[in-house]
Amino acid sequence: MLFILSIIVGAGSGIAAVILKQTVHFTVSVVRKLVDNADYHYLYILLPGVGIFISFLLIKYIVRDNISHGVTKVLLAISSHESRIKSHNMWSSILTSSVTIGFGGSVGAEAPIVYTGAAIGSNVAKKFGLSYKHMTILLGCGAAGAVAGIFKAPLAGVLFTLEILLFNISMTSLLPLMTSAVTATVVSYFLLGNTVVLNNDLAPFNIANLPYYLILGVVSGLVSLYFTRVTLSTEDKIGKLKNPYIKWILSSISLGLLIFLFPPLYGEGYDSLTHLLNNDPASAIGSTIFSNLEGKEWFLPIFLTAVLLLKVFAMSFTNAGGGVGGTFGPTLFIGGVTGYTVAKIINLTGLYSLPEANFALAGMAGLMAGVMMAPLTAIFLIAEITGGYDLIIPLIISSTISFFTTRTFESYSIYTKRIAKQGSLLTHDNDKAVLTLLKTSSLVESDFSMVAPDASLQDLVNVISTSKRNLFPVVDSGGRLKGVIQLDDIRDIMFKRELYDTIKVKELMIPPADYVFLEEPMESVMRKFDSSAAWNLPVLDKENRYTGFVSKSKIFSEYRSLLQQVSHD
Repeated sequence: MLFILSIIVGAGSGIAAVILKQTVHFTVSVVRKLVDNADYHYLYILLPGVGIFISFLLIKYIVRDNISHGVTKVLLAISSHESRIKSHNMWSSILTSSVTIGFGGSVGAEAPIVYTGAAIGSNVAKKFGLSYKHMTILLGCGAAGAVAGIFKAPLAGVLFTLEILLFNISMTSLLPLMTSAVTATVVSYFLLGNTVVLNNDLAPFNIANLPYYLILGVVSGLVSLYFTRVTLSTEDKIGKLKNPYIKWILSSISLGLLIFLFPPLYGEGYDSLTHLLNNDPASAIGSTIFSNLEGKEWFLPIFLTAVLLLKVFAMSFTNAGGGVGGTFGPTLFIGGVTGYTVAKIINLTGLYSLPEANFALAGMAGLMAGVMMAPLTAIFLIAEITGGYDLIIPLIISSTISFFTTRTFESYSIYTKRIAKQGSLLTHDNDKAVLTLLKTSSLVESDFSMVAPDASLQDLVNVISTSKRNLFPVVDSGGRLKGVIQLDDIRDIMFKRELYDTIKVKELMIPPADYVFLEEPMESVMRKFDSSAAWNLPVLDKENRYTGFVSKSKIFSEYRSLLQQVSHD
């Protein structure tokens, strides 16, 4: 059944990828036709903002849900929501990203289609009442099919899912992923033809160039670090603005000015990337206000360096302003520009002569490996979408060096950095994966008998006589935890009747060793248990009201059960 469903999910993801790709191309052609016919080329400054605003309105009044950062949302669904993705995600990301990108938003269509494919897999699994394990596999099938369909790259689709989404998967579960990816690729070939995604004019591989690919790997790693940190920082700063219309205005104006100065920042950037891969930098740059400088020897590398540094801001402005798009496309674009620029600078110094298009290709793989922390996906995706298997050695070198360079300074990819801070990230480590899956809210025990601070020892003894626990939370009338009473601490006085009316509970209570919050990640909870040496810790809600206790013994019991499931999966 899972095998059959993986074919269905793959076909659905492939069709969705084709629809998104064709819709973006159609929108781009219509927009360009309107602008060219009107001869108002300066409208390219305004149009991205219009697309972002339309996308914002669609989300606000039709979708009514946050659908940005698709890959991160899929990771969160796997880690925190039992792999359940809302049904509207099967179409909402296609609709909004088509408008965003079609009007010139400086983002990619890949993350939205991954979210769409994952939603198709999740909802098909939900329709058939499958378990969390099988729902997660079908979710992965959808994501693999989406990547395979949009790039015509089945191997890259599988590797993307394994490296970025599904960290713990058995070989038997790999078959549905491959089936889905191949199905989506066949659908894409059938509907779009068998041409490669990025046409190119590559030179044969020369082993003498290997040292320069090592240099490119280091540069790609540093650019990847810049990409990740600046993107997240910029989006966070704009996100602090509470008024969405202010966000849109500031982001749209900033994006429009960047595109006016640097036209390659308009849209996905694949047209410019294709020109670089075909050794046509003049077409890649387009018509700029700096045209009087184009004859200068160092103009091209300086201009391209500015483009790769500013693309990060253009992408961030698009997403933060209300648009929908991903970092996948911009990563490839910046990687290609980085590789081409490195080779161009070396050529201009006269030290050596390098094939600039080849380095653009290797730079694409290097940035993917660094930004996404997925070197295998980077190597085989670039080889598949360009037909550049002859350059597999440079792809491996640039990806590997970039990955380790970035990993030296940054532990997480652009997709996982935020959710890792929340403690909601599944990893290849089974122990950490189990801790992520354990939810504090589901482990709370509420059968502890409460006493009031002003209650007497007599009242406390009465409560103890009917309780099965040896721990008693002291809670006031507002539900606030004031302290706890342990049975062992009062055993020596609880039978002294002469003290029953003279001693109050607040005189006997002690502060708890620590507090746990209802939505606190389990990894943090376990650290508190270790530091406090306690076996039970009180649990508070968002308003700091007492809700119960969580016990180390219950956590261990649930942990063992989940560990067996994860290990078997």
